[in-house]
Formats: sequence, C-alpha cells, structure tokens
Amino acid sequence: MKASDLFVRCLEAEGVERIFGVPGEENADFMISLLDSKIDFVLCRHEQAAAFMADVHGRLTGKAGVCLGTLGPGVTNLLTGIADANMDRAPTVAIIGQGSTKRLHKESHQIMDSIRMCEPISKWSQTILAAENITEIVRKAFKISEAEKPGLTVIELPEDIAKKEVDDTPMSPTTVRRPAADHKAVAMAADLIGAAKNPIVLAGNGAIRKRAASQLSRLAHNLGVGVVNTFMGKGALSMDDDHCLYTMGLGQGDYNNLAFDTADLVISCGYDLVEYAPAKWNRTHKEDKKIIHMDFWPAEVDRDYIPTVEIVGDLADALWQLNKLVEKQHKGKLPLFDIKTRGNLRNQLTEDFAAEKDDTGFPMKPQKILWDVRQVMGPSDVLLSDVGAHKMWISRYYQCQEPNTCLISNGFCTMGFAMPGSLGAKFAFPDRKILSISGDAGFGMNVQELETAVRRKLNIVAMVWVDGEYGLIKWKQQDGFDGKHSPLDFGNPQFKTLADAYGLWGREITAADELVPALEEAFKQDGPALIAVPVDYAENRKLTARLGEIEIPS
Repeated sequence: MKASDLFVRCLEAEGVERIFGVPGEENADFMISLLDSKIDFVLCRHEQAAAFMADVHGRLTGKAGVCLGTLGPGVTNLLTGIADANMDRAPTVAIIGQGSTKRLHKESHQIMDSIRMCEPISKWSQTILAAENITEIVRKAFKISEAEKPGLTVIELPEDIAKKEVDDTPMSPTTVRRPAADHKAVAMAADLIGAAKNPIVLAGNGAIRKRAASQLSRLAHNLGVGVVNTFMGKGALSMDDDHCLYTMGLGQGDYNNLAFDTADLVISCGYDLVEYAPAKWNRTHKEDKKIIHMDFWPAEVDRDYIPTVEIVGDLADALWQLNKLVEKQHKGKLPLFDIKTRGNLRNQLTEDFAAEKDDTGFPMKPQKILWDVRQVMGPSDVLLSDVGAHKMWISRYYQCQEPNTCLISNGFCTMGFAMPGSLGAKFAFPDRKILSISGDAGFGMNVQELETAVRRKLNIVAMVWVDGEYGLIKWKQQDGFDGKHSPLDFGNPQFKTLADAYGLWGREITAADELVPALEEAFKQDGPALIAVPVDYAENRKLTARLGEIEIPS
C-alpha cells in the first residue's frame, strides 16, 4: 500500500477516533488516505487551537489526543498548544508535514528543522525517513506519549515518504504495567506517619488518575488527615468530603497554606513542581518538616523540596501498599488523627466560598459568578479555565466532586487554551455540560474556533469575563509597584453581535440575576453558546489584602 495509507492504518490500530488540525499541501497524501478511514478529521481554524483540542481530549480520555499541522508556519502555530500539552502532562501526538527529503539539506521554500524545534517541548520527536519505519515510529510515539508522566510526541512525515509504496502491517498496542513501589520505601513512609504529630496531604496533578484518587481517599480516611489539592489536582478528593481542605496555589498564600506551616509531615501525592513552587508552601521550619514523595517519577531537585523518603512507581499501587501497611500496623486504631481538628480551617474556606452568593452588585463579583456556575454544573460536568485573573478566582472558589472536571493550564499556563479546549472536551464527553471561562483577552486569541463549534454543532458554552484589560497583569503590577501599572486596556466587540455573526446563541449579561437563567438556556442549545459577563475586578486587590492578613483558624 501507499505509505500514507499505512500511517492511517497504524493510527486506527492505536484506537485513534479523531484528529484535530489544519492540513497543508505537504500532508495531502495523508489527508486523502484519511478519506477511506473511520477516523474523524476535525478541521480547525488555527493550529494552536487544534493542539489545545487534542491536549484536552487526551487529558480526559487517557488516550493520546492527535493534532496535525503542515510544515513551516503550520508547525510554529502548533508550538504553543503542544508545549502546553507536554508541560500539563496531557498525552498528545502531533503529526507534522515536511517537504521532500531531497531538499531538507539546503535553503528551500518553507523548509526548517521542525524536529529540533519540537525536541525541547516534547518527550520524543522523530522524522520518518523510510516508509518501512512507519509502524515502529507510530507505535513508539503513542507508547511514549501515554506513559507516565504523559506528554507530547511528534511525528514528521515528509511528502515524498508519504507517497512511497510499502508492504507492511500495523503493530498492535500492548499493555504495559507500571512498576510497583519499593516495599522498603513504603515501610519507611508508614513509620514516618506513625511518628507524626500533625501530617497533611498535598494532592497534585498525578493524583487525579481514577485509581489513584480512590486510594488517596482511602488514605485520608485511614489517617484522619486533611487533603489540599493544587490547581490541577482538583477533585482528587471530593469537595463534599470533610477531609478536603480545598485548593492551594495563590501567590499570596491562603488559609490552607498556613496549615502547611504548622505541619510536621507532608505526604505529597502526584505533586508536580511546575504548578506551584515548593517555596510557596514549604515556608517554615523546613529542617524539621518531613516529606513523603509519592509519584510516578523521582522528585525534582529543589532546595525547598527535599523528601525524607521517595516512593516511586505507579501512584495508585503505592497508595494501595501504604494503605494496606497502615491498616495492618494500626488495626483497630484508625483513624490515627481526628479530622475534626481541621474543621475550623475547612469551615472558614467554605464560608468564604459562599460569602457573596446573594450579592446583586453589577458588574458581577468573581465570587458570585462562580457560585452561580457551580449551582448549574453537575458533578461530572467539565469546566475549563483560561489563563488570566479569572483563573485565580476559579482556582480558589470553584471546587470539584470528581477528578478531571475542572481543567486549568497551570504547567505551561497558556492564554487562549479554554475555549478551543472545550471542543476537545465535548468530543470526549458529548453528554456532559462543557463550559469554558475566559477573560476577554484570552478569548480573543482563539475566537475563530466558534466557527468550528458551529460547523460541528457542538453545545459548548463559552463564558467571557469582560473588563477590557489584561486583568491578571494589572493585578500583579499593582501589588508589586504600589498600585502602579503599565497601559493594559483594550477594546472589545459587542459580544451579542459577535455571536450573531458566527450564527450561535449569545447573551450579554446586564444584571446579576440574569446569569443562572442564561447558563441554563445556553446548555439547551443545539450548538455553541456565548455568554459575556462584565466582572468587577476591584475584588482582586481586596483579596490580596485580605489573604495577606489571614491567620490559621484554631
């Protein structure tokens, strides 16, 4: 068969159901081969947005999402999106086009070394230089992408290789069992727990894997200790569980940061340092504070994160082993600690979340918007946060009952992620409500994908917080420079008119009591919906001031 036909057969063997992308003439053979496949090609309006869709699809399904771009500017447009996938640990395979191998050695139209450009932001990148190598390269790309910690791999297919004849068949994927944790390390961890006076659990991005989250809950209940999650660890323990002490990650610190100040043992589960630097939470008596590092990888070297013991291996298995040992050693004495001692801390945060729920002010306070959103969204529905001031509010105020129901780009931290990412989420979970929340700046970076959602009749709801500024940059500049900030304001379209122009349902909120009915109506549409909400970001610095004065509730 033709090499491009074999490539498609290999993708089918990997279980690929759809590819998000923008094709060019250099991947024309591949695109024609796709016509005879059941793989759904989702034609996008920008390669960066296609990468975000694949990123989110991979995060939610656990199977590598796939995106495609052509050579040259197609690759450079992909870069931000695929870098996000890699640093946020989303299994993703990028397929990029290339000119003929006969002109790669010289100056030639649109030719550049795309693989070298992708190497720093990927787990593995490879050009196909012989048609006979396609089966191995595709299998390797998916195997590496989906292995813990998951991330990005890149396959480059030159146009002349795609045309060659080849006699081969796809390789079948095989199940790879991750190694179990070392039993001596688990025993050391159990001893540290037994000797601790005030332990706490830190749940990161790795803890939201389904089996890991289940064992994490079991450990929290066995020990009777509180669990604080990072931005990307939301839902590792349900917000309704008394052991849940909500989300940590604000730059100023929060009540739960102060709980780490008094802890003598931190049990770190799936914690990813790219999210929140250890110096932000490991602030006091570091020489006395013990750390148990539990993750798929050994701990990163950091002066503020020096584990006493590292349990490296499959996280769910490691937690299971630790639970079994704790249950055996302390039979009849569990839980070891009284979670009620964390009651005041949890209550303080819970009361904070509800403090503005009846506020009627307009423009709306961020706290009120998120209270209303949480009432409309079900436990399994998915919210995607873009990057901006709203991300900080979502991280603190929007809590989750299940893993992977609030997606935040907090590794690469990329503006423009949420709205196109919501298309990937809707393809993964067509029966769930999918809501993206973006600032007006981030929304404008990939607004063109509204057309893709209209064309594919996807009921995604895009909410835009409108303030006409780069709000997070203003917030940080004001905090750092005694209230001063550089020029950061810009103009916006009339969002209802914009929605009409794209042929979708749209609403501009003019009073606080309009938001919930608008959300409910938006989710009833046959296609996408757009809701613009003016936001009162005077609340930003009020939050900064208040968190700078907090004391840990006794």
